[in-house]
Amino acid sequence: MIAAPLVQLILFFVRFRAKQLDWWRFLLQFCVINHNKNLQIMTRKTTTIIYWTATVLISLWFGASGFFELTGNPIVWGITQQLGYPSHFIYILGVAKLSGVLTLLIPGKVLRLKEWVYAGIFFDITFAFLSKLAVLGFPATIDAIIAYGILAASYITFRKLYPGLNGQFSQDTVL
Repeated sequence: MIAAPLVQLILFFVRFRAKQLDWWRFLLQFCVINHNKNLQIMTRKTTTIIYWTATVLISLWFGASGFFELTGNPIVWGITQQLGYPSHFIYILGVAKLSGVLTLLIPGKVLRLKEWVYAGIFFDITFAFLSKLAVLGFPATIDAIIAYGILAASYITFRKLYPGLNGQFSQDTVL
């Protein structure tokens, strides 16, 4: 499935490189041509596999984190308090993480709530990244960078699997 666009990309590169066009023109031309031909690089099955893999990984990550926050794991609590967060906030964060994980793992239901969960996880990772960067330094933020990647894969494939969400959300809103 990926071989055809890759071959096409190589052919375009050779053709445009011979004409000495700039890189941005080459990429723009490639994207426009691929968009017009409606080439699908990922099938629905591939998208589903990537979605569930990324969703399970992010759920394991945040489920374990929420569990350790609620059970008072000394390592998790120590890092969180070192970052300056109060102890009552750690319990609230643990409950929110476990609730979000349960919501993400419900297949094909509560799609609007899943959007909110993705936003919550994004903000949690962002605040963790910035707090660790300010207090502990850049090497401590590697886990947040990895979590961003997994979350992005899960969210992007979620939106590909449910493309009608924008229309559904706009029809549900009442002013």
